[in-house]
Amino acid sequence: MQRIIISATNDLVTDQRVKKVCKTLLDLNFDILLIGRKLPNSLAVERNYKIIRMSLLFNKGFLFYAEYNIRLFLKLLFLKSDILLANDLDTLLPNFLVSKLLSKKLVYDSHELFTEVPELTSRPKVRNIWLKIEKAIIPKLKNIYTVNDKIADLYSEKYHVPVQVVQNISPNLINKNIDISLSNKTKGNKKMLILQGSGINIDRGAEEAVLMMQYVKNAVLYIIGSGDVFDKLKKYVKRYQLKEKVIIKDKMSYKDLMEYTKIADLGLSLDKGTNLNYEYSLPNKVFDYIQAQIPILASNREVVAEFVTKNNIGYITKTHNTKELGEIVNKILFDKELNRTWGKNLIKAAEIYTWENESKKLKVIFNNLK
Repeated sequence: MQRIIISATNDLVTDQRVKKVCKTLLDLNFDILLIGRKLPNSLAVERNYKIIRMSLLFNKGFLFYAEYNIRLFLKLLFLKSDILLANDLDTLLPNFLVSKLLSKKLVYDSHELFTEVPELTSRPKVRNIWLKIEKAIIPKLKNIYTVNDKIADLYSEKYHVPVQVVQNISPNLINKNIDISLSNKTKGNKKMLILQGSGINIDRGAEEAVLMMQYVKNAVLYIIGSGDVFDKLKKYVKRYQLKEKVIIKDKMSYKDLMEYTKIADLGLSLDKGTNLNYEYSLPNKVFDYIQAQIPILASNREVVAEFVTKNNIGYITKTHNTKELGEIVNKILFDKELNRTWGKNLIKAAEIYTWENESKKLKVIFNNLK
């Protein structure tokens, strides 16, 4: 049995892509060791494979990345392995170095356009460091896959390497029955909107989602997850007296999250076009909304807009004006004919876009490593 060590910089609780990949690799009979980190508020993680979560002295900024990469390098150097799987650019350097030193096969899973996220585009000196790492390593890699065709094409053209695609699709939600007691407690006779994610950060439209609720009638918005704008959102709720219309909940288990998603009437994906990463992203929450069979209100970002339009499962907005967004939501929530059409299409989409189907691509990749 081959041992594969998989590394990520997060605490593993809400990273559904890593969890799904591990399950698929387990099905392929790999011996898995997953390495992440443990934060002071991290929830417990129980999996049927070995996990190491490092408690670090630093949890953000340069010192975090430096400490994590050094400690990961040392672990990878002395732990038994046959294959190394790096998730995103912030784990790639130690994986690459160890793969060369010990002649191990290396696989790179790029979850996003890492060097184009707003946290880096607003800090050019820091971004330049990550770009140098990317340019130095990616052209030398033989096994790369990413989340959609647009990002794959960009990397292939930029670095002249083949990049395969494994979309970040949700697993088939077998139990689509809603929890009546949760529904009654959560929304009662109101309509419910949901914005979910572990990366609800700057320019993801969360602030506009909160402020638009001033204009949305007979509805409640649930924001569930984590991100660097959460404190700001809570201040908005208080300042604009929206505590009856906006409920903010911290990250929870995927199972519990989907119980909320299933009872929602509309899922939000409101990224702004301030950077290429958001422009080319197809967020995992979109696939969660599909499995919950709720229509989607998405901003006019290239990849997600094309996807929602092609499958006719929601509405694309070209505005982030909060009053206009509120008016759009009012029309969507109470248009029965439109929701019937979307509902039929969502049933079809939920059968097509499943991890069970998408994981076949991942199996091909790992059965043919170079």
